[in-house]
Formats: sequence, C-alpha cells, structure tokens
Amino acid sequence: MTDTHSTTPTPETGQQTEHDEELRYSFPGDKRATAGASISTTTMVRRLPQLIRRSLALAWHADPRSTLLLLLAQAASGVFGAVALYATTGTLTALLRPGPVSEHLHAAAPSLTLLTASAAFRAALGIAVTTLAGRVAPRVNREADLALIEAGCSAELAAYDEPAYNERWEAADRGAATTPDLLTSAQDVIASTVSLAAATGVLATLHPLLLPFLLLGAVPTAVAAVRTARIHYLASITTGDERQALRIYRWYLIDKGRADQVRSDQVLPFILDKYRQAEARIVTVTDRAGRDAARVSLLAALATGAGAALMWGALLYLVSTGRIGLAAAGSATFALRTAVGGVQGMVGNGARLYRMGLYLDDFFAFLDEAGGHRITRGEIVPGPPKTIEVTALTYTYPGEQQDAALRGIDLTLHRGEVVAVIGHNGSGKSTLLKLLSGLYLPQDGGGQITWDGIPVADLDADALFEQVARVPQEFARWPLRAAENVHLGRHDGDPDEEVKAAAALTGFDEIVRKLRSGWRTLLAQGWQGGAELSGGGWQRAAVARALYRTCRQPGLLILDEPTSDLDPRAEHRILHALRALAPDRITLLVTHNLGNAKLADRILVLDQGRIVQTGTWDELASTEGLFHELLDLQRDRTVPAPRTAL
Repeated sequence: MTDTHSTTPTPETGQQTEHDEELRYSFPGDKRATAGASISTTTMVRRLPQLIRRSLALAWHADPRSTLLLLLAQAASGVFGAVALYATTGTLTALLRPGPVSEHLHAAAPSLTLLTASAAFRAALGIAVTTLAGRVAPRVNREADLALIEAGCSAELAAYDEPAYNERWEAADRGAATTPDLLTSAQDVIASTVSLAAATGVLATLHPLLLPFLLLGAVPTAVAAVRTARIHYLASITTGDERQALRIYRWYLIDKGRADQVRSDQVLPFILDKYRQAEARIVTVTDRAGRDAARVSLLAALATGAGAALMWGALLYLVSTGRIGLAAAGSATFALRTAVGGVQGMVGNGARLYRMGLYLDDFFAFLDEAGGHRITRGEIVPGPPKTIEVTALTYTYPGEQQDAALRGIDLTLHRGEVVAVIGHNGSGKSTLLKLLSGLYLPQDGGGQITWDGIPVADLDADALFEQVARVPQEFARWPLRAAENVHLGRHDGDPDEEVKAAAALTGFDEIVRKLRSGWRTLLAQGWQGGAELSGGGWQRAAVARALYRTCRQPGLLILDEPTSDLDPRAEHRILHALRALAPDRITLLVTHNLGNAKLADRILVLDQGRIVQTGTWDELASTEGLFHELLDLQRDRTVPAPRTAL
C-alpha cells in the first residue's frame, strides 16, 4: 500500500507543492494493464485449450471421479444430440413422402422412437452434468483457497511491507474466487463444442455448402466478445486500487477493535464520505466501460443478423433449386440452429473463460512465486543457538521517504543471558527483534546476522522458527479453545500437564479455572458459546504460549512488552519465571518499565536505530545518557500545582 506524501513542481516556479493523498494501492512493474490491452481474438483462440486443460486439472485434483463422470456425461450428451438430429432427418423424410398418413407414421416410428429416446437421455445427462458440476465447483474453490493460503504463508514476512505483494495477493485472491465459475465456463465451452461438432457433422452430410455460412454468425460475435472482455478487464485493473480502499474503509468501520472509537469519535460520516468518493470513481470507470461494451455488442449484433440472413437465404436457394429435399431442409434448419447456438456458446463462454483466465494467471503466478517473495533460504538445520552475532546491521523499510529503522548495529548475544532492550517508540526495537528471530533477513549490503557462525539466510526457515518463542506487542487472540491458545496444536498426546505448567508461570491457569468449560472453553466472543478475556487475560495467554514453546524447545525467547496490560502481581510472576528459565536459552526483553530491566544481565539502549548505550542496570542508572534521562522521567511524578481560586 502506498500512502506517501507526494509533491510535484508547479509549471510557473518549478518549486514543489504539496498535494493531499488518498489511500491507493499501486506498485511499479505492474504489467497486467499491458496484458489486458493485448487481448485479441487470435490470443483467445490460442489460450482456450490451455485454459480448459488448466480448469480440468484443478477439477481433477479436487475430485477426479466426479470430473471423469462429468466429461463422460458431456461427451454422451453430444453423441445423443447428433443422434437426435439424424433421427429428425429420418422422421421428416418418412412424413413428407407421398402416400397415406398411416403409412407415414409407421415408417417414421423408428426415427421417432430414436428421437424421443435421445431427448430423454440428453435430459437425464443434463441433470447429471448439473449435479456433478455442482459437486466439483465448490471443491475446486476450496482447493484454490487452500493453495493460496499456503502460498501466502510461504512468503517472507518482509513481503507485507511491499505494496507489490499486497496488490498481487488481491489479484490472486480474485483469481481463486473465479475458479468455480472457471470450471462452469470450461464445461459450457466443451458442451458447445460437442454440440457444434454434432450439428456440423449432420450439415456436412446434408450439403457441404451450408458449412461456410456458420462463420457468418460466429466471427462478429467472437470479435465482440473478445473486445468486451478486454474492456471489462482493463476497467477492473483501473479500479483495483479504489476497490481495495473500499475494503479497508469498510473494515476499519466494522472491526470490533475500533468499534468504540468509531462511535466515540463520531468518525462514521467522515469515513463514509471518503468511501463514497472512492465508489464514485469506480462508478465513473465502470459506466464508461459498460457504454463502450454496449456499442461493441450492438455492432456485433447487427453483423450477426446480416450473417444469419445470408445463411437462411442460402438454405432457401438450395431448396428452391432442388439441391436438397424438403425433409433435408427441415433437418438442416434444426442443425443450423443447433450449430449457431454451439458457435455462439463457444464464443461467449470462451470469451468469459478467457477473461477469467487472466485473473487465473494472477492466481497461478502467486502460487509459483508467493507474490515474488517465496521463502527460499538454506537447508542447514540449526539447534538452539549458543551465540547470535550481529555485524554492521542496517535495515530500511520500503518507501521513498523511509529513514533507516536500524543503523550499524553490532551485537553479540550468549546463551543463558537475559538482555533488556530499551528505547523510545520508533527507535528500532521491534525491527531488531524480528531480524534476530529470522523473521526478517538482513538486506543486501545491510550487514549480517549469524547463529553460531552461520548466516541466518543459510538456515532452514522452519527449523530456525522452531527455535524461537515470541510474545510480540500485537499478539494473536486465536479463536480457539483455552488449551489450544497455549499449545497451538504442538503437543504429543494429552497436552494438559505441559499446558498447565506453562500457564501457571503467568497466572493464565487462574483465569481458565473461572471459565465455563475450563480448558475446553472457546475463546471467541460473538460466536456460539464463545467467551472473551480481558486484555490482561489475553496477554497472560500469549506469554504462556511463548513459555510453553520455549520449555519444549529452548532456543531464543523474545518478549516485546509482555506485561504492559498486567497487574503488579502477574507482572512479578512472569518476570521471575523469565529469570528462572534464563540459563538454557537466549532471552530478550523489551520493556518501557525500566524497573523491569533490573532482572537483565545486560541492557541495550536504542535511539534512532542505533545502540547508544549498553551495560548493567546499575551502570546505566549512574551514568549520564538516554537511560538515565528516561529513568528520571519515569521517576518524576510531579504534577502542576492546582489552580488557585480567584
């Protein structure tokens, strides 16, 4: 997402003038508009077989048996359609020959029987196709969603700071949402193709001269379908940033975490006005696209009508000159109607399939690359680190106006050590912790981090994360049962004892005892049977989660303001637990309460991305510097004198 402060030079002075900025999603290197503008009939024809194969591959992966039955039903339906057309010819031939009516009916009986049976079988197969498609489509959608989620979780954490990643995720999500319709359109193209093939075969036997006239009704429709597909796809791309802004405005207004501020700050009219402005910009583009598409469709309809007139004129000419009989002409009429419907179905559904295929390309590109940020690190499996060393570390978040979050950090951490990290908001503390835990990697030319001498980029990512237990500032409040909020599925057999032991270190066990179903209580207020915890209760759960993890796999324990919402008793309990656990792991503690830093063996003081002081609590408290300044401010509890009465 880009929300930077832009300036442009004025024509008169050449100086920079400021402009108000709006919430917009865009990124450099986006080639989808170029791809959309290059859509042509030839391109569509080349792509359709690939898209049909891709659609069927998705369906086969989701439900191979139903997909096979679906294809067989489609093929059988086409066969019975051809049989019905041939039976129509036999029926008309028998009915239109000279002689008594009774003889005509007797002669037409076999053809009528075949025609009736074919119609019945086609109706039954139509029901089967609809049922099978309804079974496969949601499975395809679920498989696509699962694949997209897995790909998204396989991206580096730094991807979320990139506007390009956010946009590619949205594009891929739209592609995943098209997968059920993609299968339906592919199925319709197959059905139309089979129907066209059957009708073409019948027409070829009646008179080959009729075949070229099918193109007269197909070409204008095909060209119009492709052009309207291009118009709508480009409109979708053009309005993509606005539609994303709508989702964000909507989320901020309805999210529970901000619901109180929406009401107390009376922000609804202001945000709704921004929502309407973005929506108006979308409407302007889509209305223009609708008008352009309507003009193209109107011209195509006129051309198609002219082609149809020529086709039926040719049929009348063949009948009037005796080149085909009256019965054959009747059969040709049915076959032509079937063939024209097949052509139009192929073109219309093919164009729709092609347009959806453009979104599907975004989906598959994201699966292949995870938005260009797939985790591709080394294969070395680390154990619990004895030493973590940081050398000349500098890190800058994406953005034209971003200052470096970290500048030239040099640091060595040892197992058994508790290190407190102190600093103003925005001093780089959280960024440093993410880098130390391997969630971010050092940037090219931005220094190095090693675990026991091995660069973190050379370590297997999952194995590295296995060694890390964290309590971030914004910890997750998982909609899971109380016990699951601690172990998160990482347990062998019955987790109760280990979970209870970790929870006892934070006091979370005391909260659980008051819940309706104890450890089995669902912590998801607003859902059926769900319960809610206080802010302090959730923080105890988050710390218990980290302690449970680090007790199972001692390595690196990171706690970013782990007691900010806790009362003094709970805070005291957790700090003593950290001290007791320290010998077997590297422990990092971020806290704004400088008194809590006394438990640390060493304190790092950060300011504007640099380590400006390091030492023990006593050393820093007795030395002039930022720590001493912060300590004096924290101790200062004086307030202005009350106002005296006049």
